Amino acid sequence: MAKVGVIGAGFVGATAAYAMMLNGTCSEIVLIDRDEARAKAEAADIAHGAPLAKGVRAYAGDYPDLKGAALVVIAAGSNQKPGESRLNLLARNAAILASIVPQIVEVAPDAVVLLVSNPVDIMTSIARALHPTPSLVMGSGTILDSARFRQLIGERAGVNARYVHSYVMGEHGDSSVMCWSSALIAGMPVATFMRERKIPWDDKIMDAIAYDVRNAALSIIAGKHATYYGIGIAVNSLADAIINDRHAVYTASGGCAFDDVCLSLPRLIGRKGILETLMPPLNKDESVALSHSAQVLYDAQEGVLKDGKLVCL
Repeated sequence: MAKVGVIGAGFVGATAAYAMMLNGTCSEIVLIDRDEARAKAEAADIAHGAPLAKGVRAYAGDYPDLKGAALVVIAAGSNQKPGESRLNLLARNAAILASIVPQIVEVAPDAVVLLVSNPVDIMTSIARALHPTPSLVMGSGTILDSARFRQLIGERAGVNARYVHSYVMGEHGDSSVMCWSSALIAGMPVATFMRERKIPWDDKIMDAIAYDVRNAALSIIAGKHATYYGIGIAVNSLADAIINDRHAVYTASGGCAFDDVCLSLPRLIGRKGILETLMPPLNKDESVALSHSAQVLYDAQEGVLKDGKLVCL
């Protein structure tokens, strides 16, 4: 089994570590946070449950403890301050990554680096610019968006969401693209399945599902002030695919044909992170929307990245 490092012991990082412990995804988890007391407390809380689960060893540590790690999850980052511009926020987060990534590379140069912090696509681009082997860097991207998409379609269809196959591509954000043209239930296009079961289905219902996917996090935050269970499970799924070389397919964020932009496409995930990028057939509207999503990201990171290099430090 393998060691996993989690940098950032807040709600997301700690929940991801908890999910990995429950599932026995790795043999060892080290939590690192600039708030050492928080990291120690979260690690102890997780470790106390380990004997009743899979016996995974969990502890707090520092960057030298990442030596030998197969995967390092970065869940650290700064939140936007009142009145702060997006560019200033990105510059601050770039500075945070500039202090984290070289320390990872120094002790675990072959580890896959998984970005979870938002805005995850741009954070992934920044981390790739800082890493000597950019191919080892990936982001959680729209893996959770895709899960939400499947769940909402499944609810409407009366089918367990595990048997719905559909993708959300592009930005993990407002410009995300619902790939309706390739969405399937039991091997049938969703519209065909709904018609066969005489379930109402039209553009208005599809638009409502897309709206709920894009606004799911805001809805949860309104009720409990943060989201962490869903992304914690998503991180565990990616960790399992990486550590156990599953050759699983998830919509992770990584490099693409669009200049200097990381966004989510279906990716074959294994021991070295993203092994291959897959492109399902898209209709014209989806292709246009994906190009628009890439442009949104390009515009958002302007002033931070240029030609794959950081310009804000």
